[in-house]
Amino acid sequence: MAKSKNIDMLHGSLWDKMVIFALPLALTGMLQQLYNAADVAVLGKFVGTTAMAAVGNNIAIIGIIVNLFLGLSLGGNVIIARFIGAKQRERAQAALHTAFVLALIIGFSMAIIGQIAAGAIIEWLQVPSEVEEMAETYLRVYLLGMPLLALYNFQSAIFRAQGDTRTPLMALMVSSMSNVIMDLLFVQLGLGVAGVALATDLSNGISSGILCWKLLHAKEGLRLQLSKLRPERVLLKNIIKIGLPAGIQGMVFSVSNILIQAAINSLGPDAMAASAAAFTIEINVYCFLNAFAQATTTFVSQNYGAGNMARCLMVTKRGMMLALGSTMGMAVLVLLLSQQLLGFFNPDANVIALGTVRLWYIVAPEFLQVFIDVFSGALRGYGYSLGPAILTLVGICGVRIIWLYSVFAVYSTYDVLMACYSISWLVTGAMIVGMYIHYRGKILGANAK
Repeated sequence: MAKSKNIDMLHGSLWDKMVIFALPLALTGMLQQLYNAADVAVLGKFVGTTAMAAVGNNIAIIGIIVNLFLGLSLGGNVIIARFIGAKQRERAQAALHTAFVLALIIGFSMAIIGQIAAGAIIEWLQVPSEVEEMAETYLRVYLLGMPLLALYNFQSAIFRAQGDTRTPLMALMVSSMSNVIMDLLFVQLGLGVAGVALATDLSNGISSGILCWKLLHAKEGLRLQLSKLRPERVLLKNIIKIGLPAGIQGMVFSVSNILIQAAINSLGPDAMAASAAAFTIEINVYCFLNAFAQATTTFVSQNYGAGNMARCLMVTKRGMMLALGSTMGMAVLVLLLSQQLLGFFNPDANVIALGTVRLWYIVAPEFLQVFIDVFSGALRGYGYSLGPAILTLVGICGVRIIWLYSVFAVYSTYDVLMACYSISWLVTGAMIVGMYIHYRGKILGANAK
């Protein structure tokens, strides 16, 4: 009999299970970034710095949409995992179908809204004239694939809730290889930025199609049944209640990055290209951090559903230690190889120099973000999602906006601009830790009665 891919989160040791859960999730995140990395690298090598900058300019916008999908899907993850922990299979099945319908609604809505707003978004970003047309073309084509991207993220959350992070990884490996091949093919055919965006859309279709087939033919765990594909109002409300604030929290990072991107644009195409390349590298460090934060959410959700509070607290401690260790280890590796990694995307010496500056200002202190993500993840596992989102809005967006319009307005250099990241992480992390301590006492008190 084949060994189950679903991890037992309710019994036994935690270290090994959280690592087994998180590593495929981190690799999944890295492969998702490969979509953008392939776009940036292919355009940088075969088209030019201007095309590369056009894609880089859209990274923050795309981040907003992806974080909304990830946050809303996390709501489904929490609700399904809680029902699994409480041994309520029928309710977990109902939550699966509700989440699937929500993915379709959100995906098609974002595709339509995106086409209407694409021109205004590019104008708002103050994209330089030499990049503007290509940036808008890339964004419009990319946004056509939103339903497929939404489905992949929601279906991945369904697998994660059951303790299976390997199946989404396998699906993404197939689509990532397809994306690289199609990128090269479409660029050689002269499609440029539109071609690499189309390749991403088609690749998202491959990964979401694989997961859909797996859910339709599942022999263990939860199964997708098209005849039951209808949303249940109470479950929909609960998924949105947890998922929307989580999505907003992720979007806050991207919104602040858009403001920073506008400032980067004011420093010229080299700064834009350097930031695009550096971001593509640094986000892979975040993938490990985020993987252990999501592991914390899912493990807490199942154990909270099972009523095991002591194990919930232990999950958070283990998640924090693992996230800190992996983040700092990845940071050291990236900083040691920064020149080579940046050179892979663009050989220009000035672009590499500016990219190196960004990596030191962001990757070196990124361990501060561990406190934000892991404690926020634990709170979401208990069902508290709005509080961390509000504090993130105040701490991340607030601090960065103040920095941009005060310090950077006076000292308009690349170094000064990059410093806003670590300062905002420090302020927000302190607030999130305080909130976690407050709610932990409240949750323990309620369960002791």
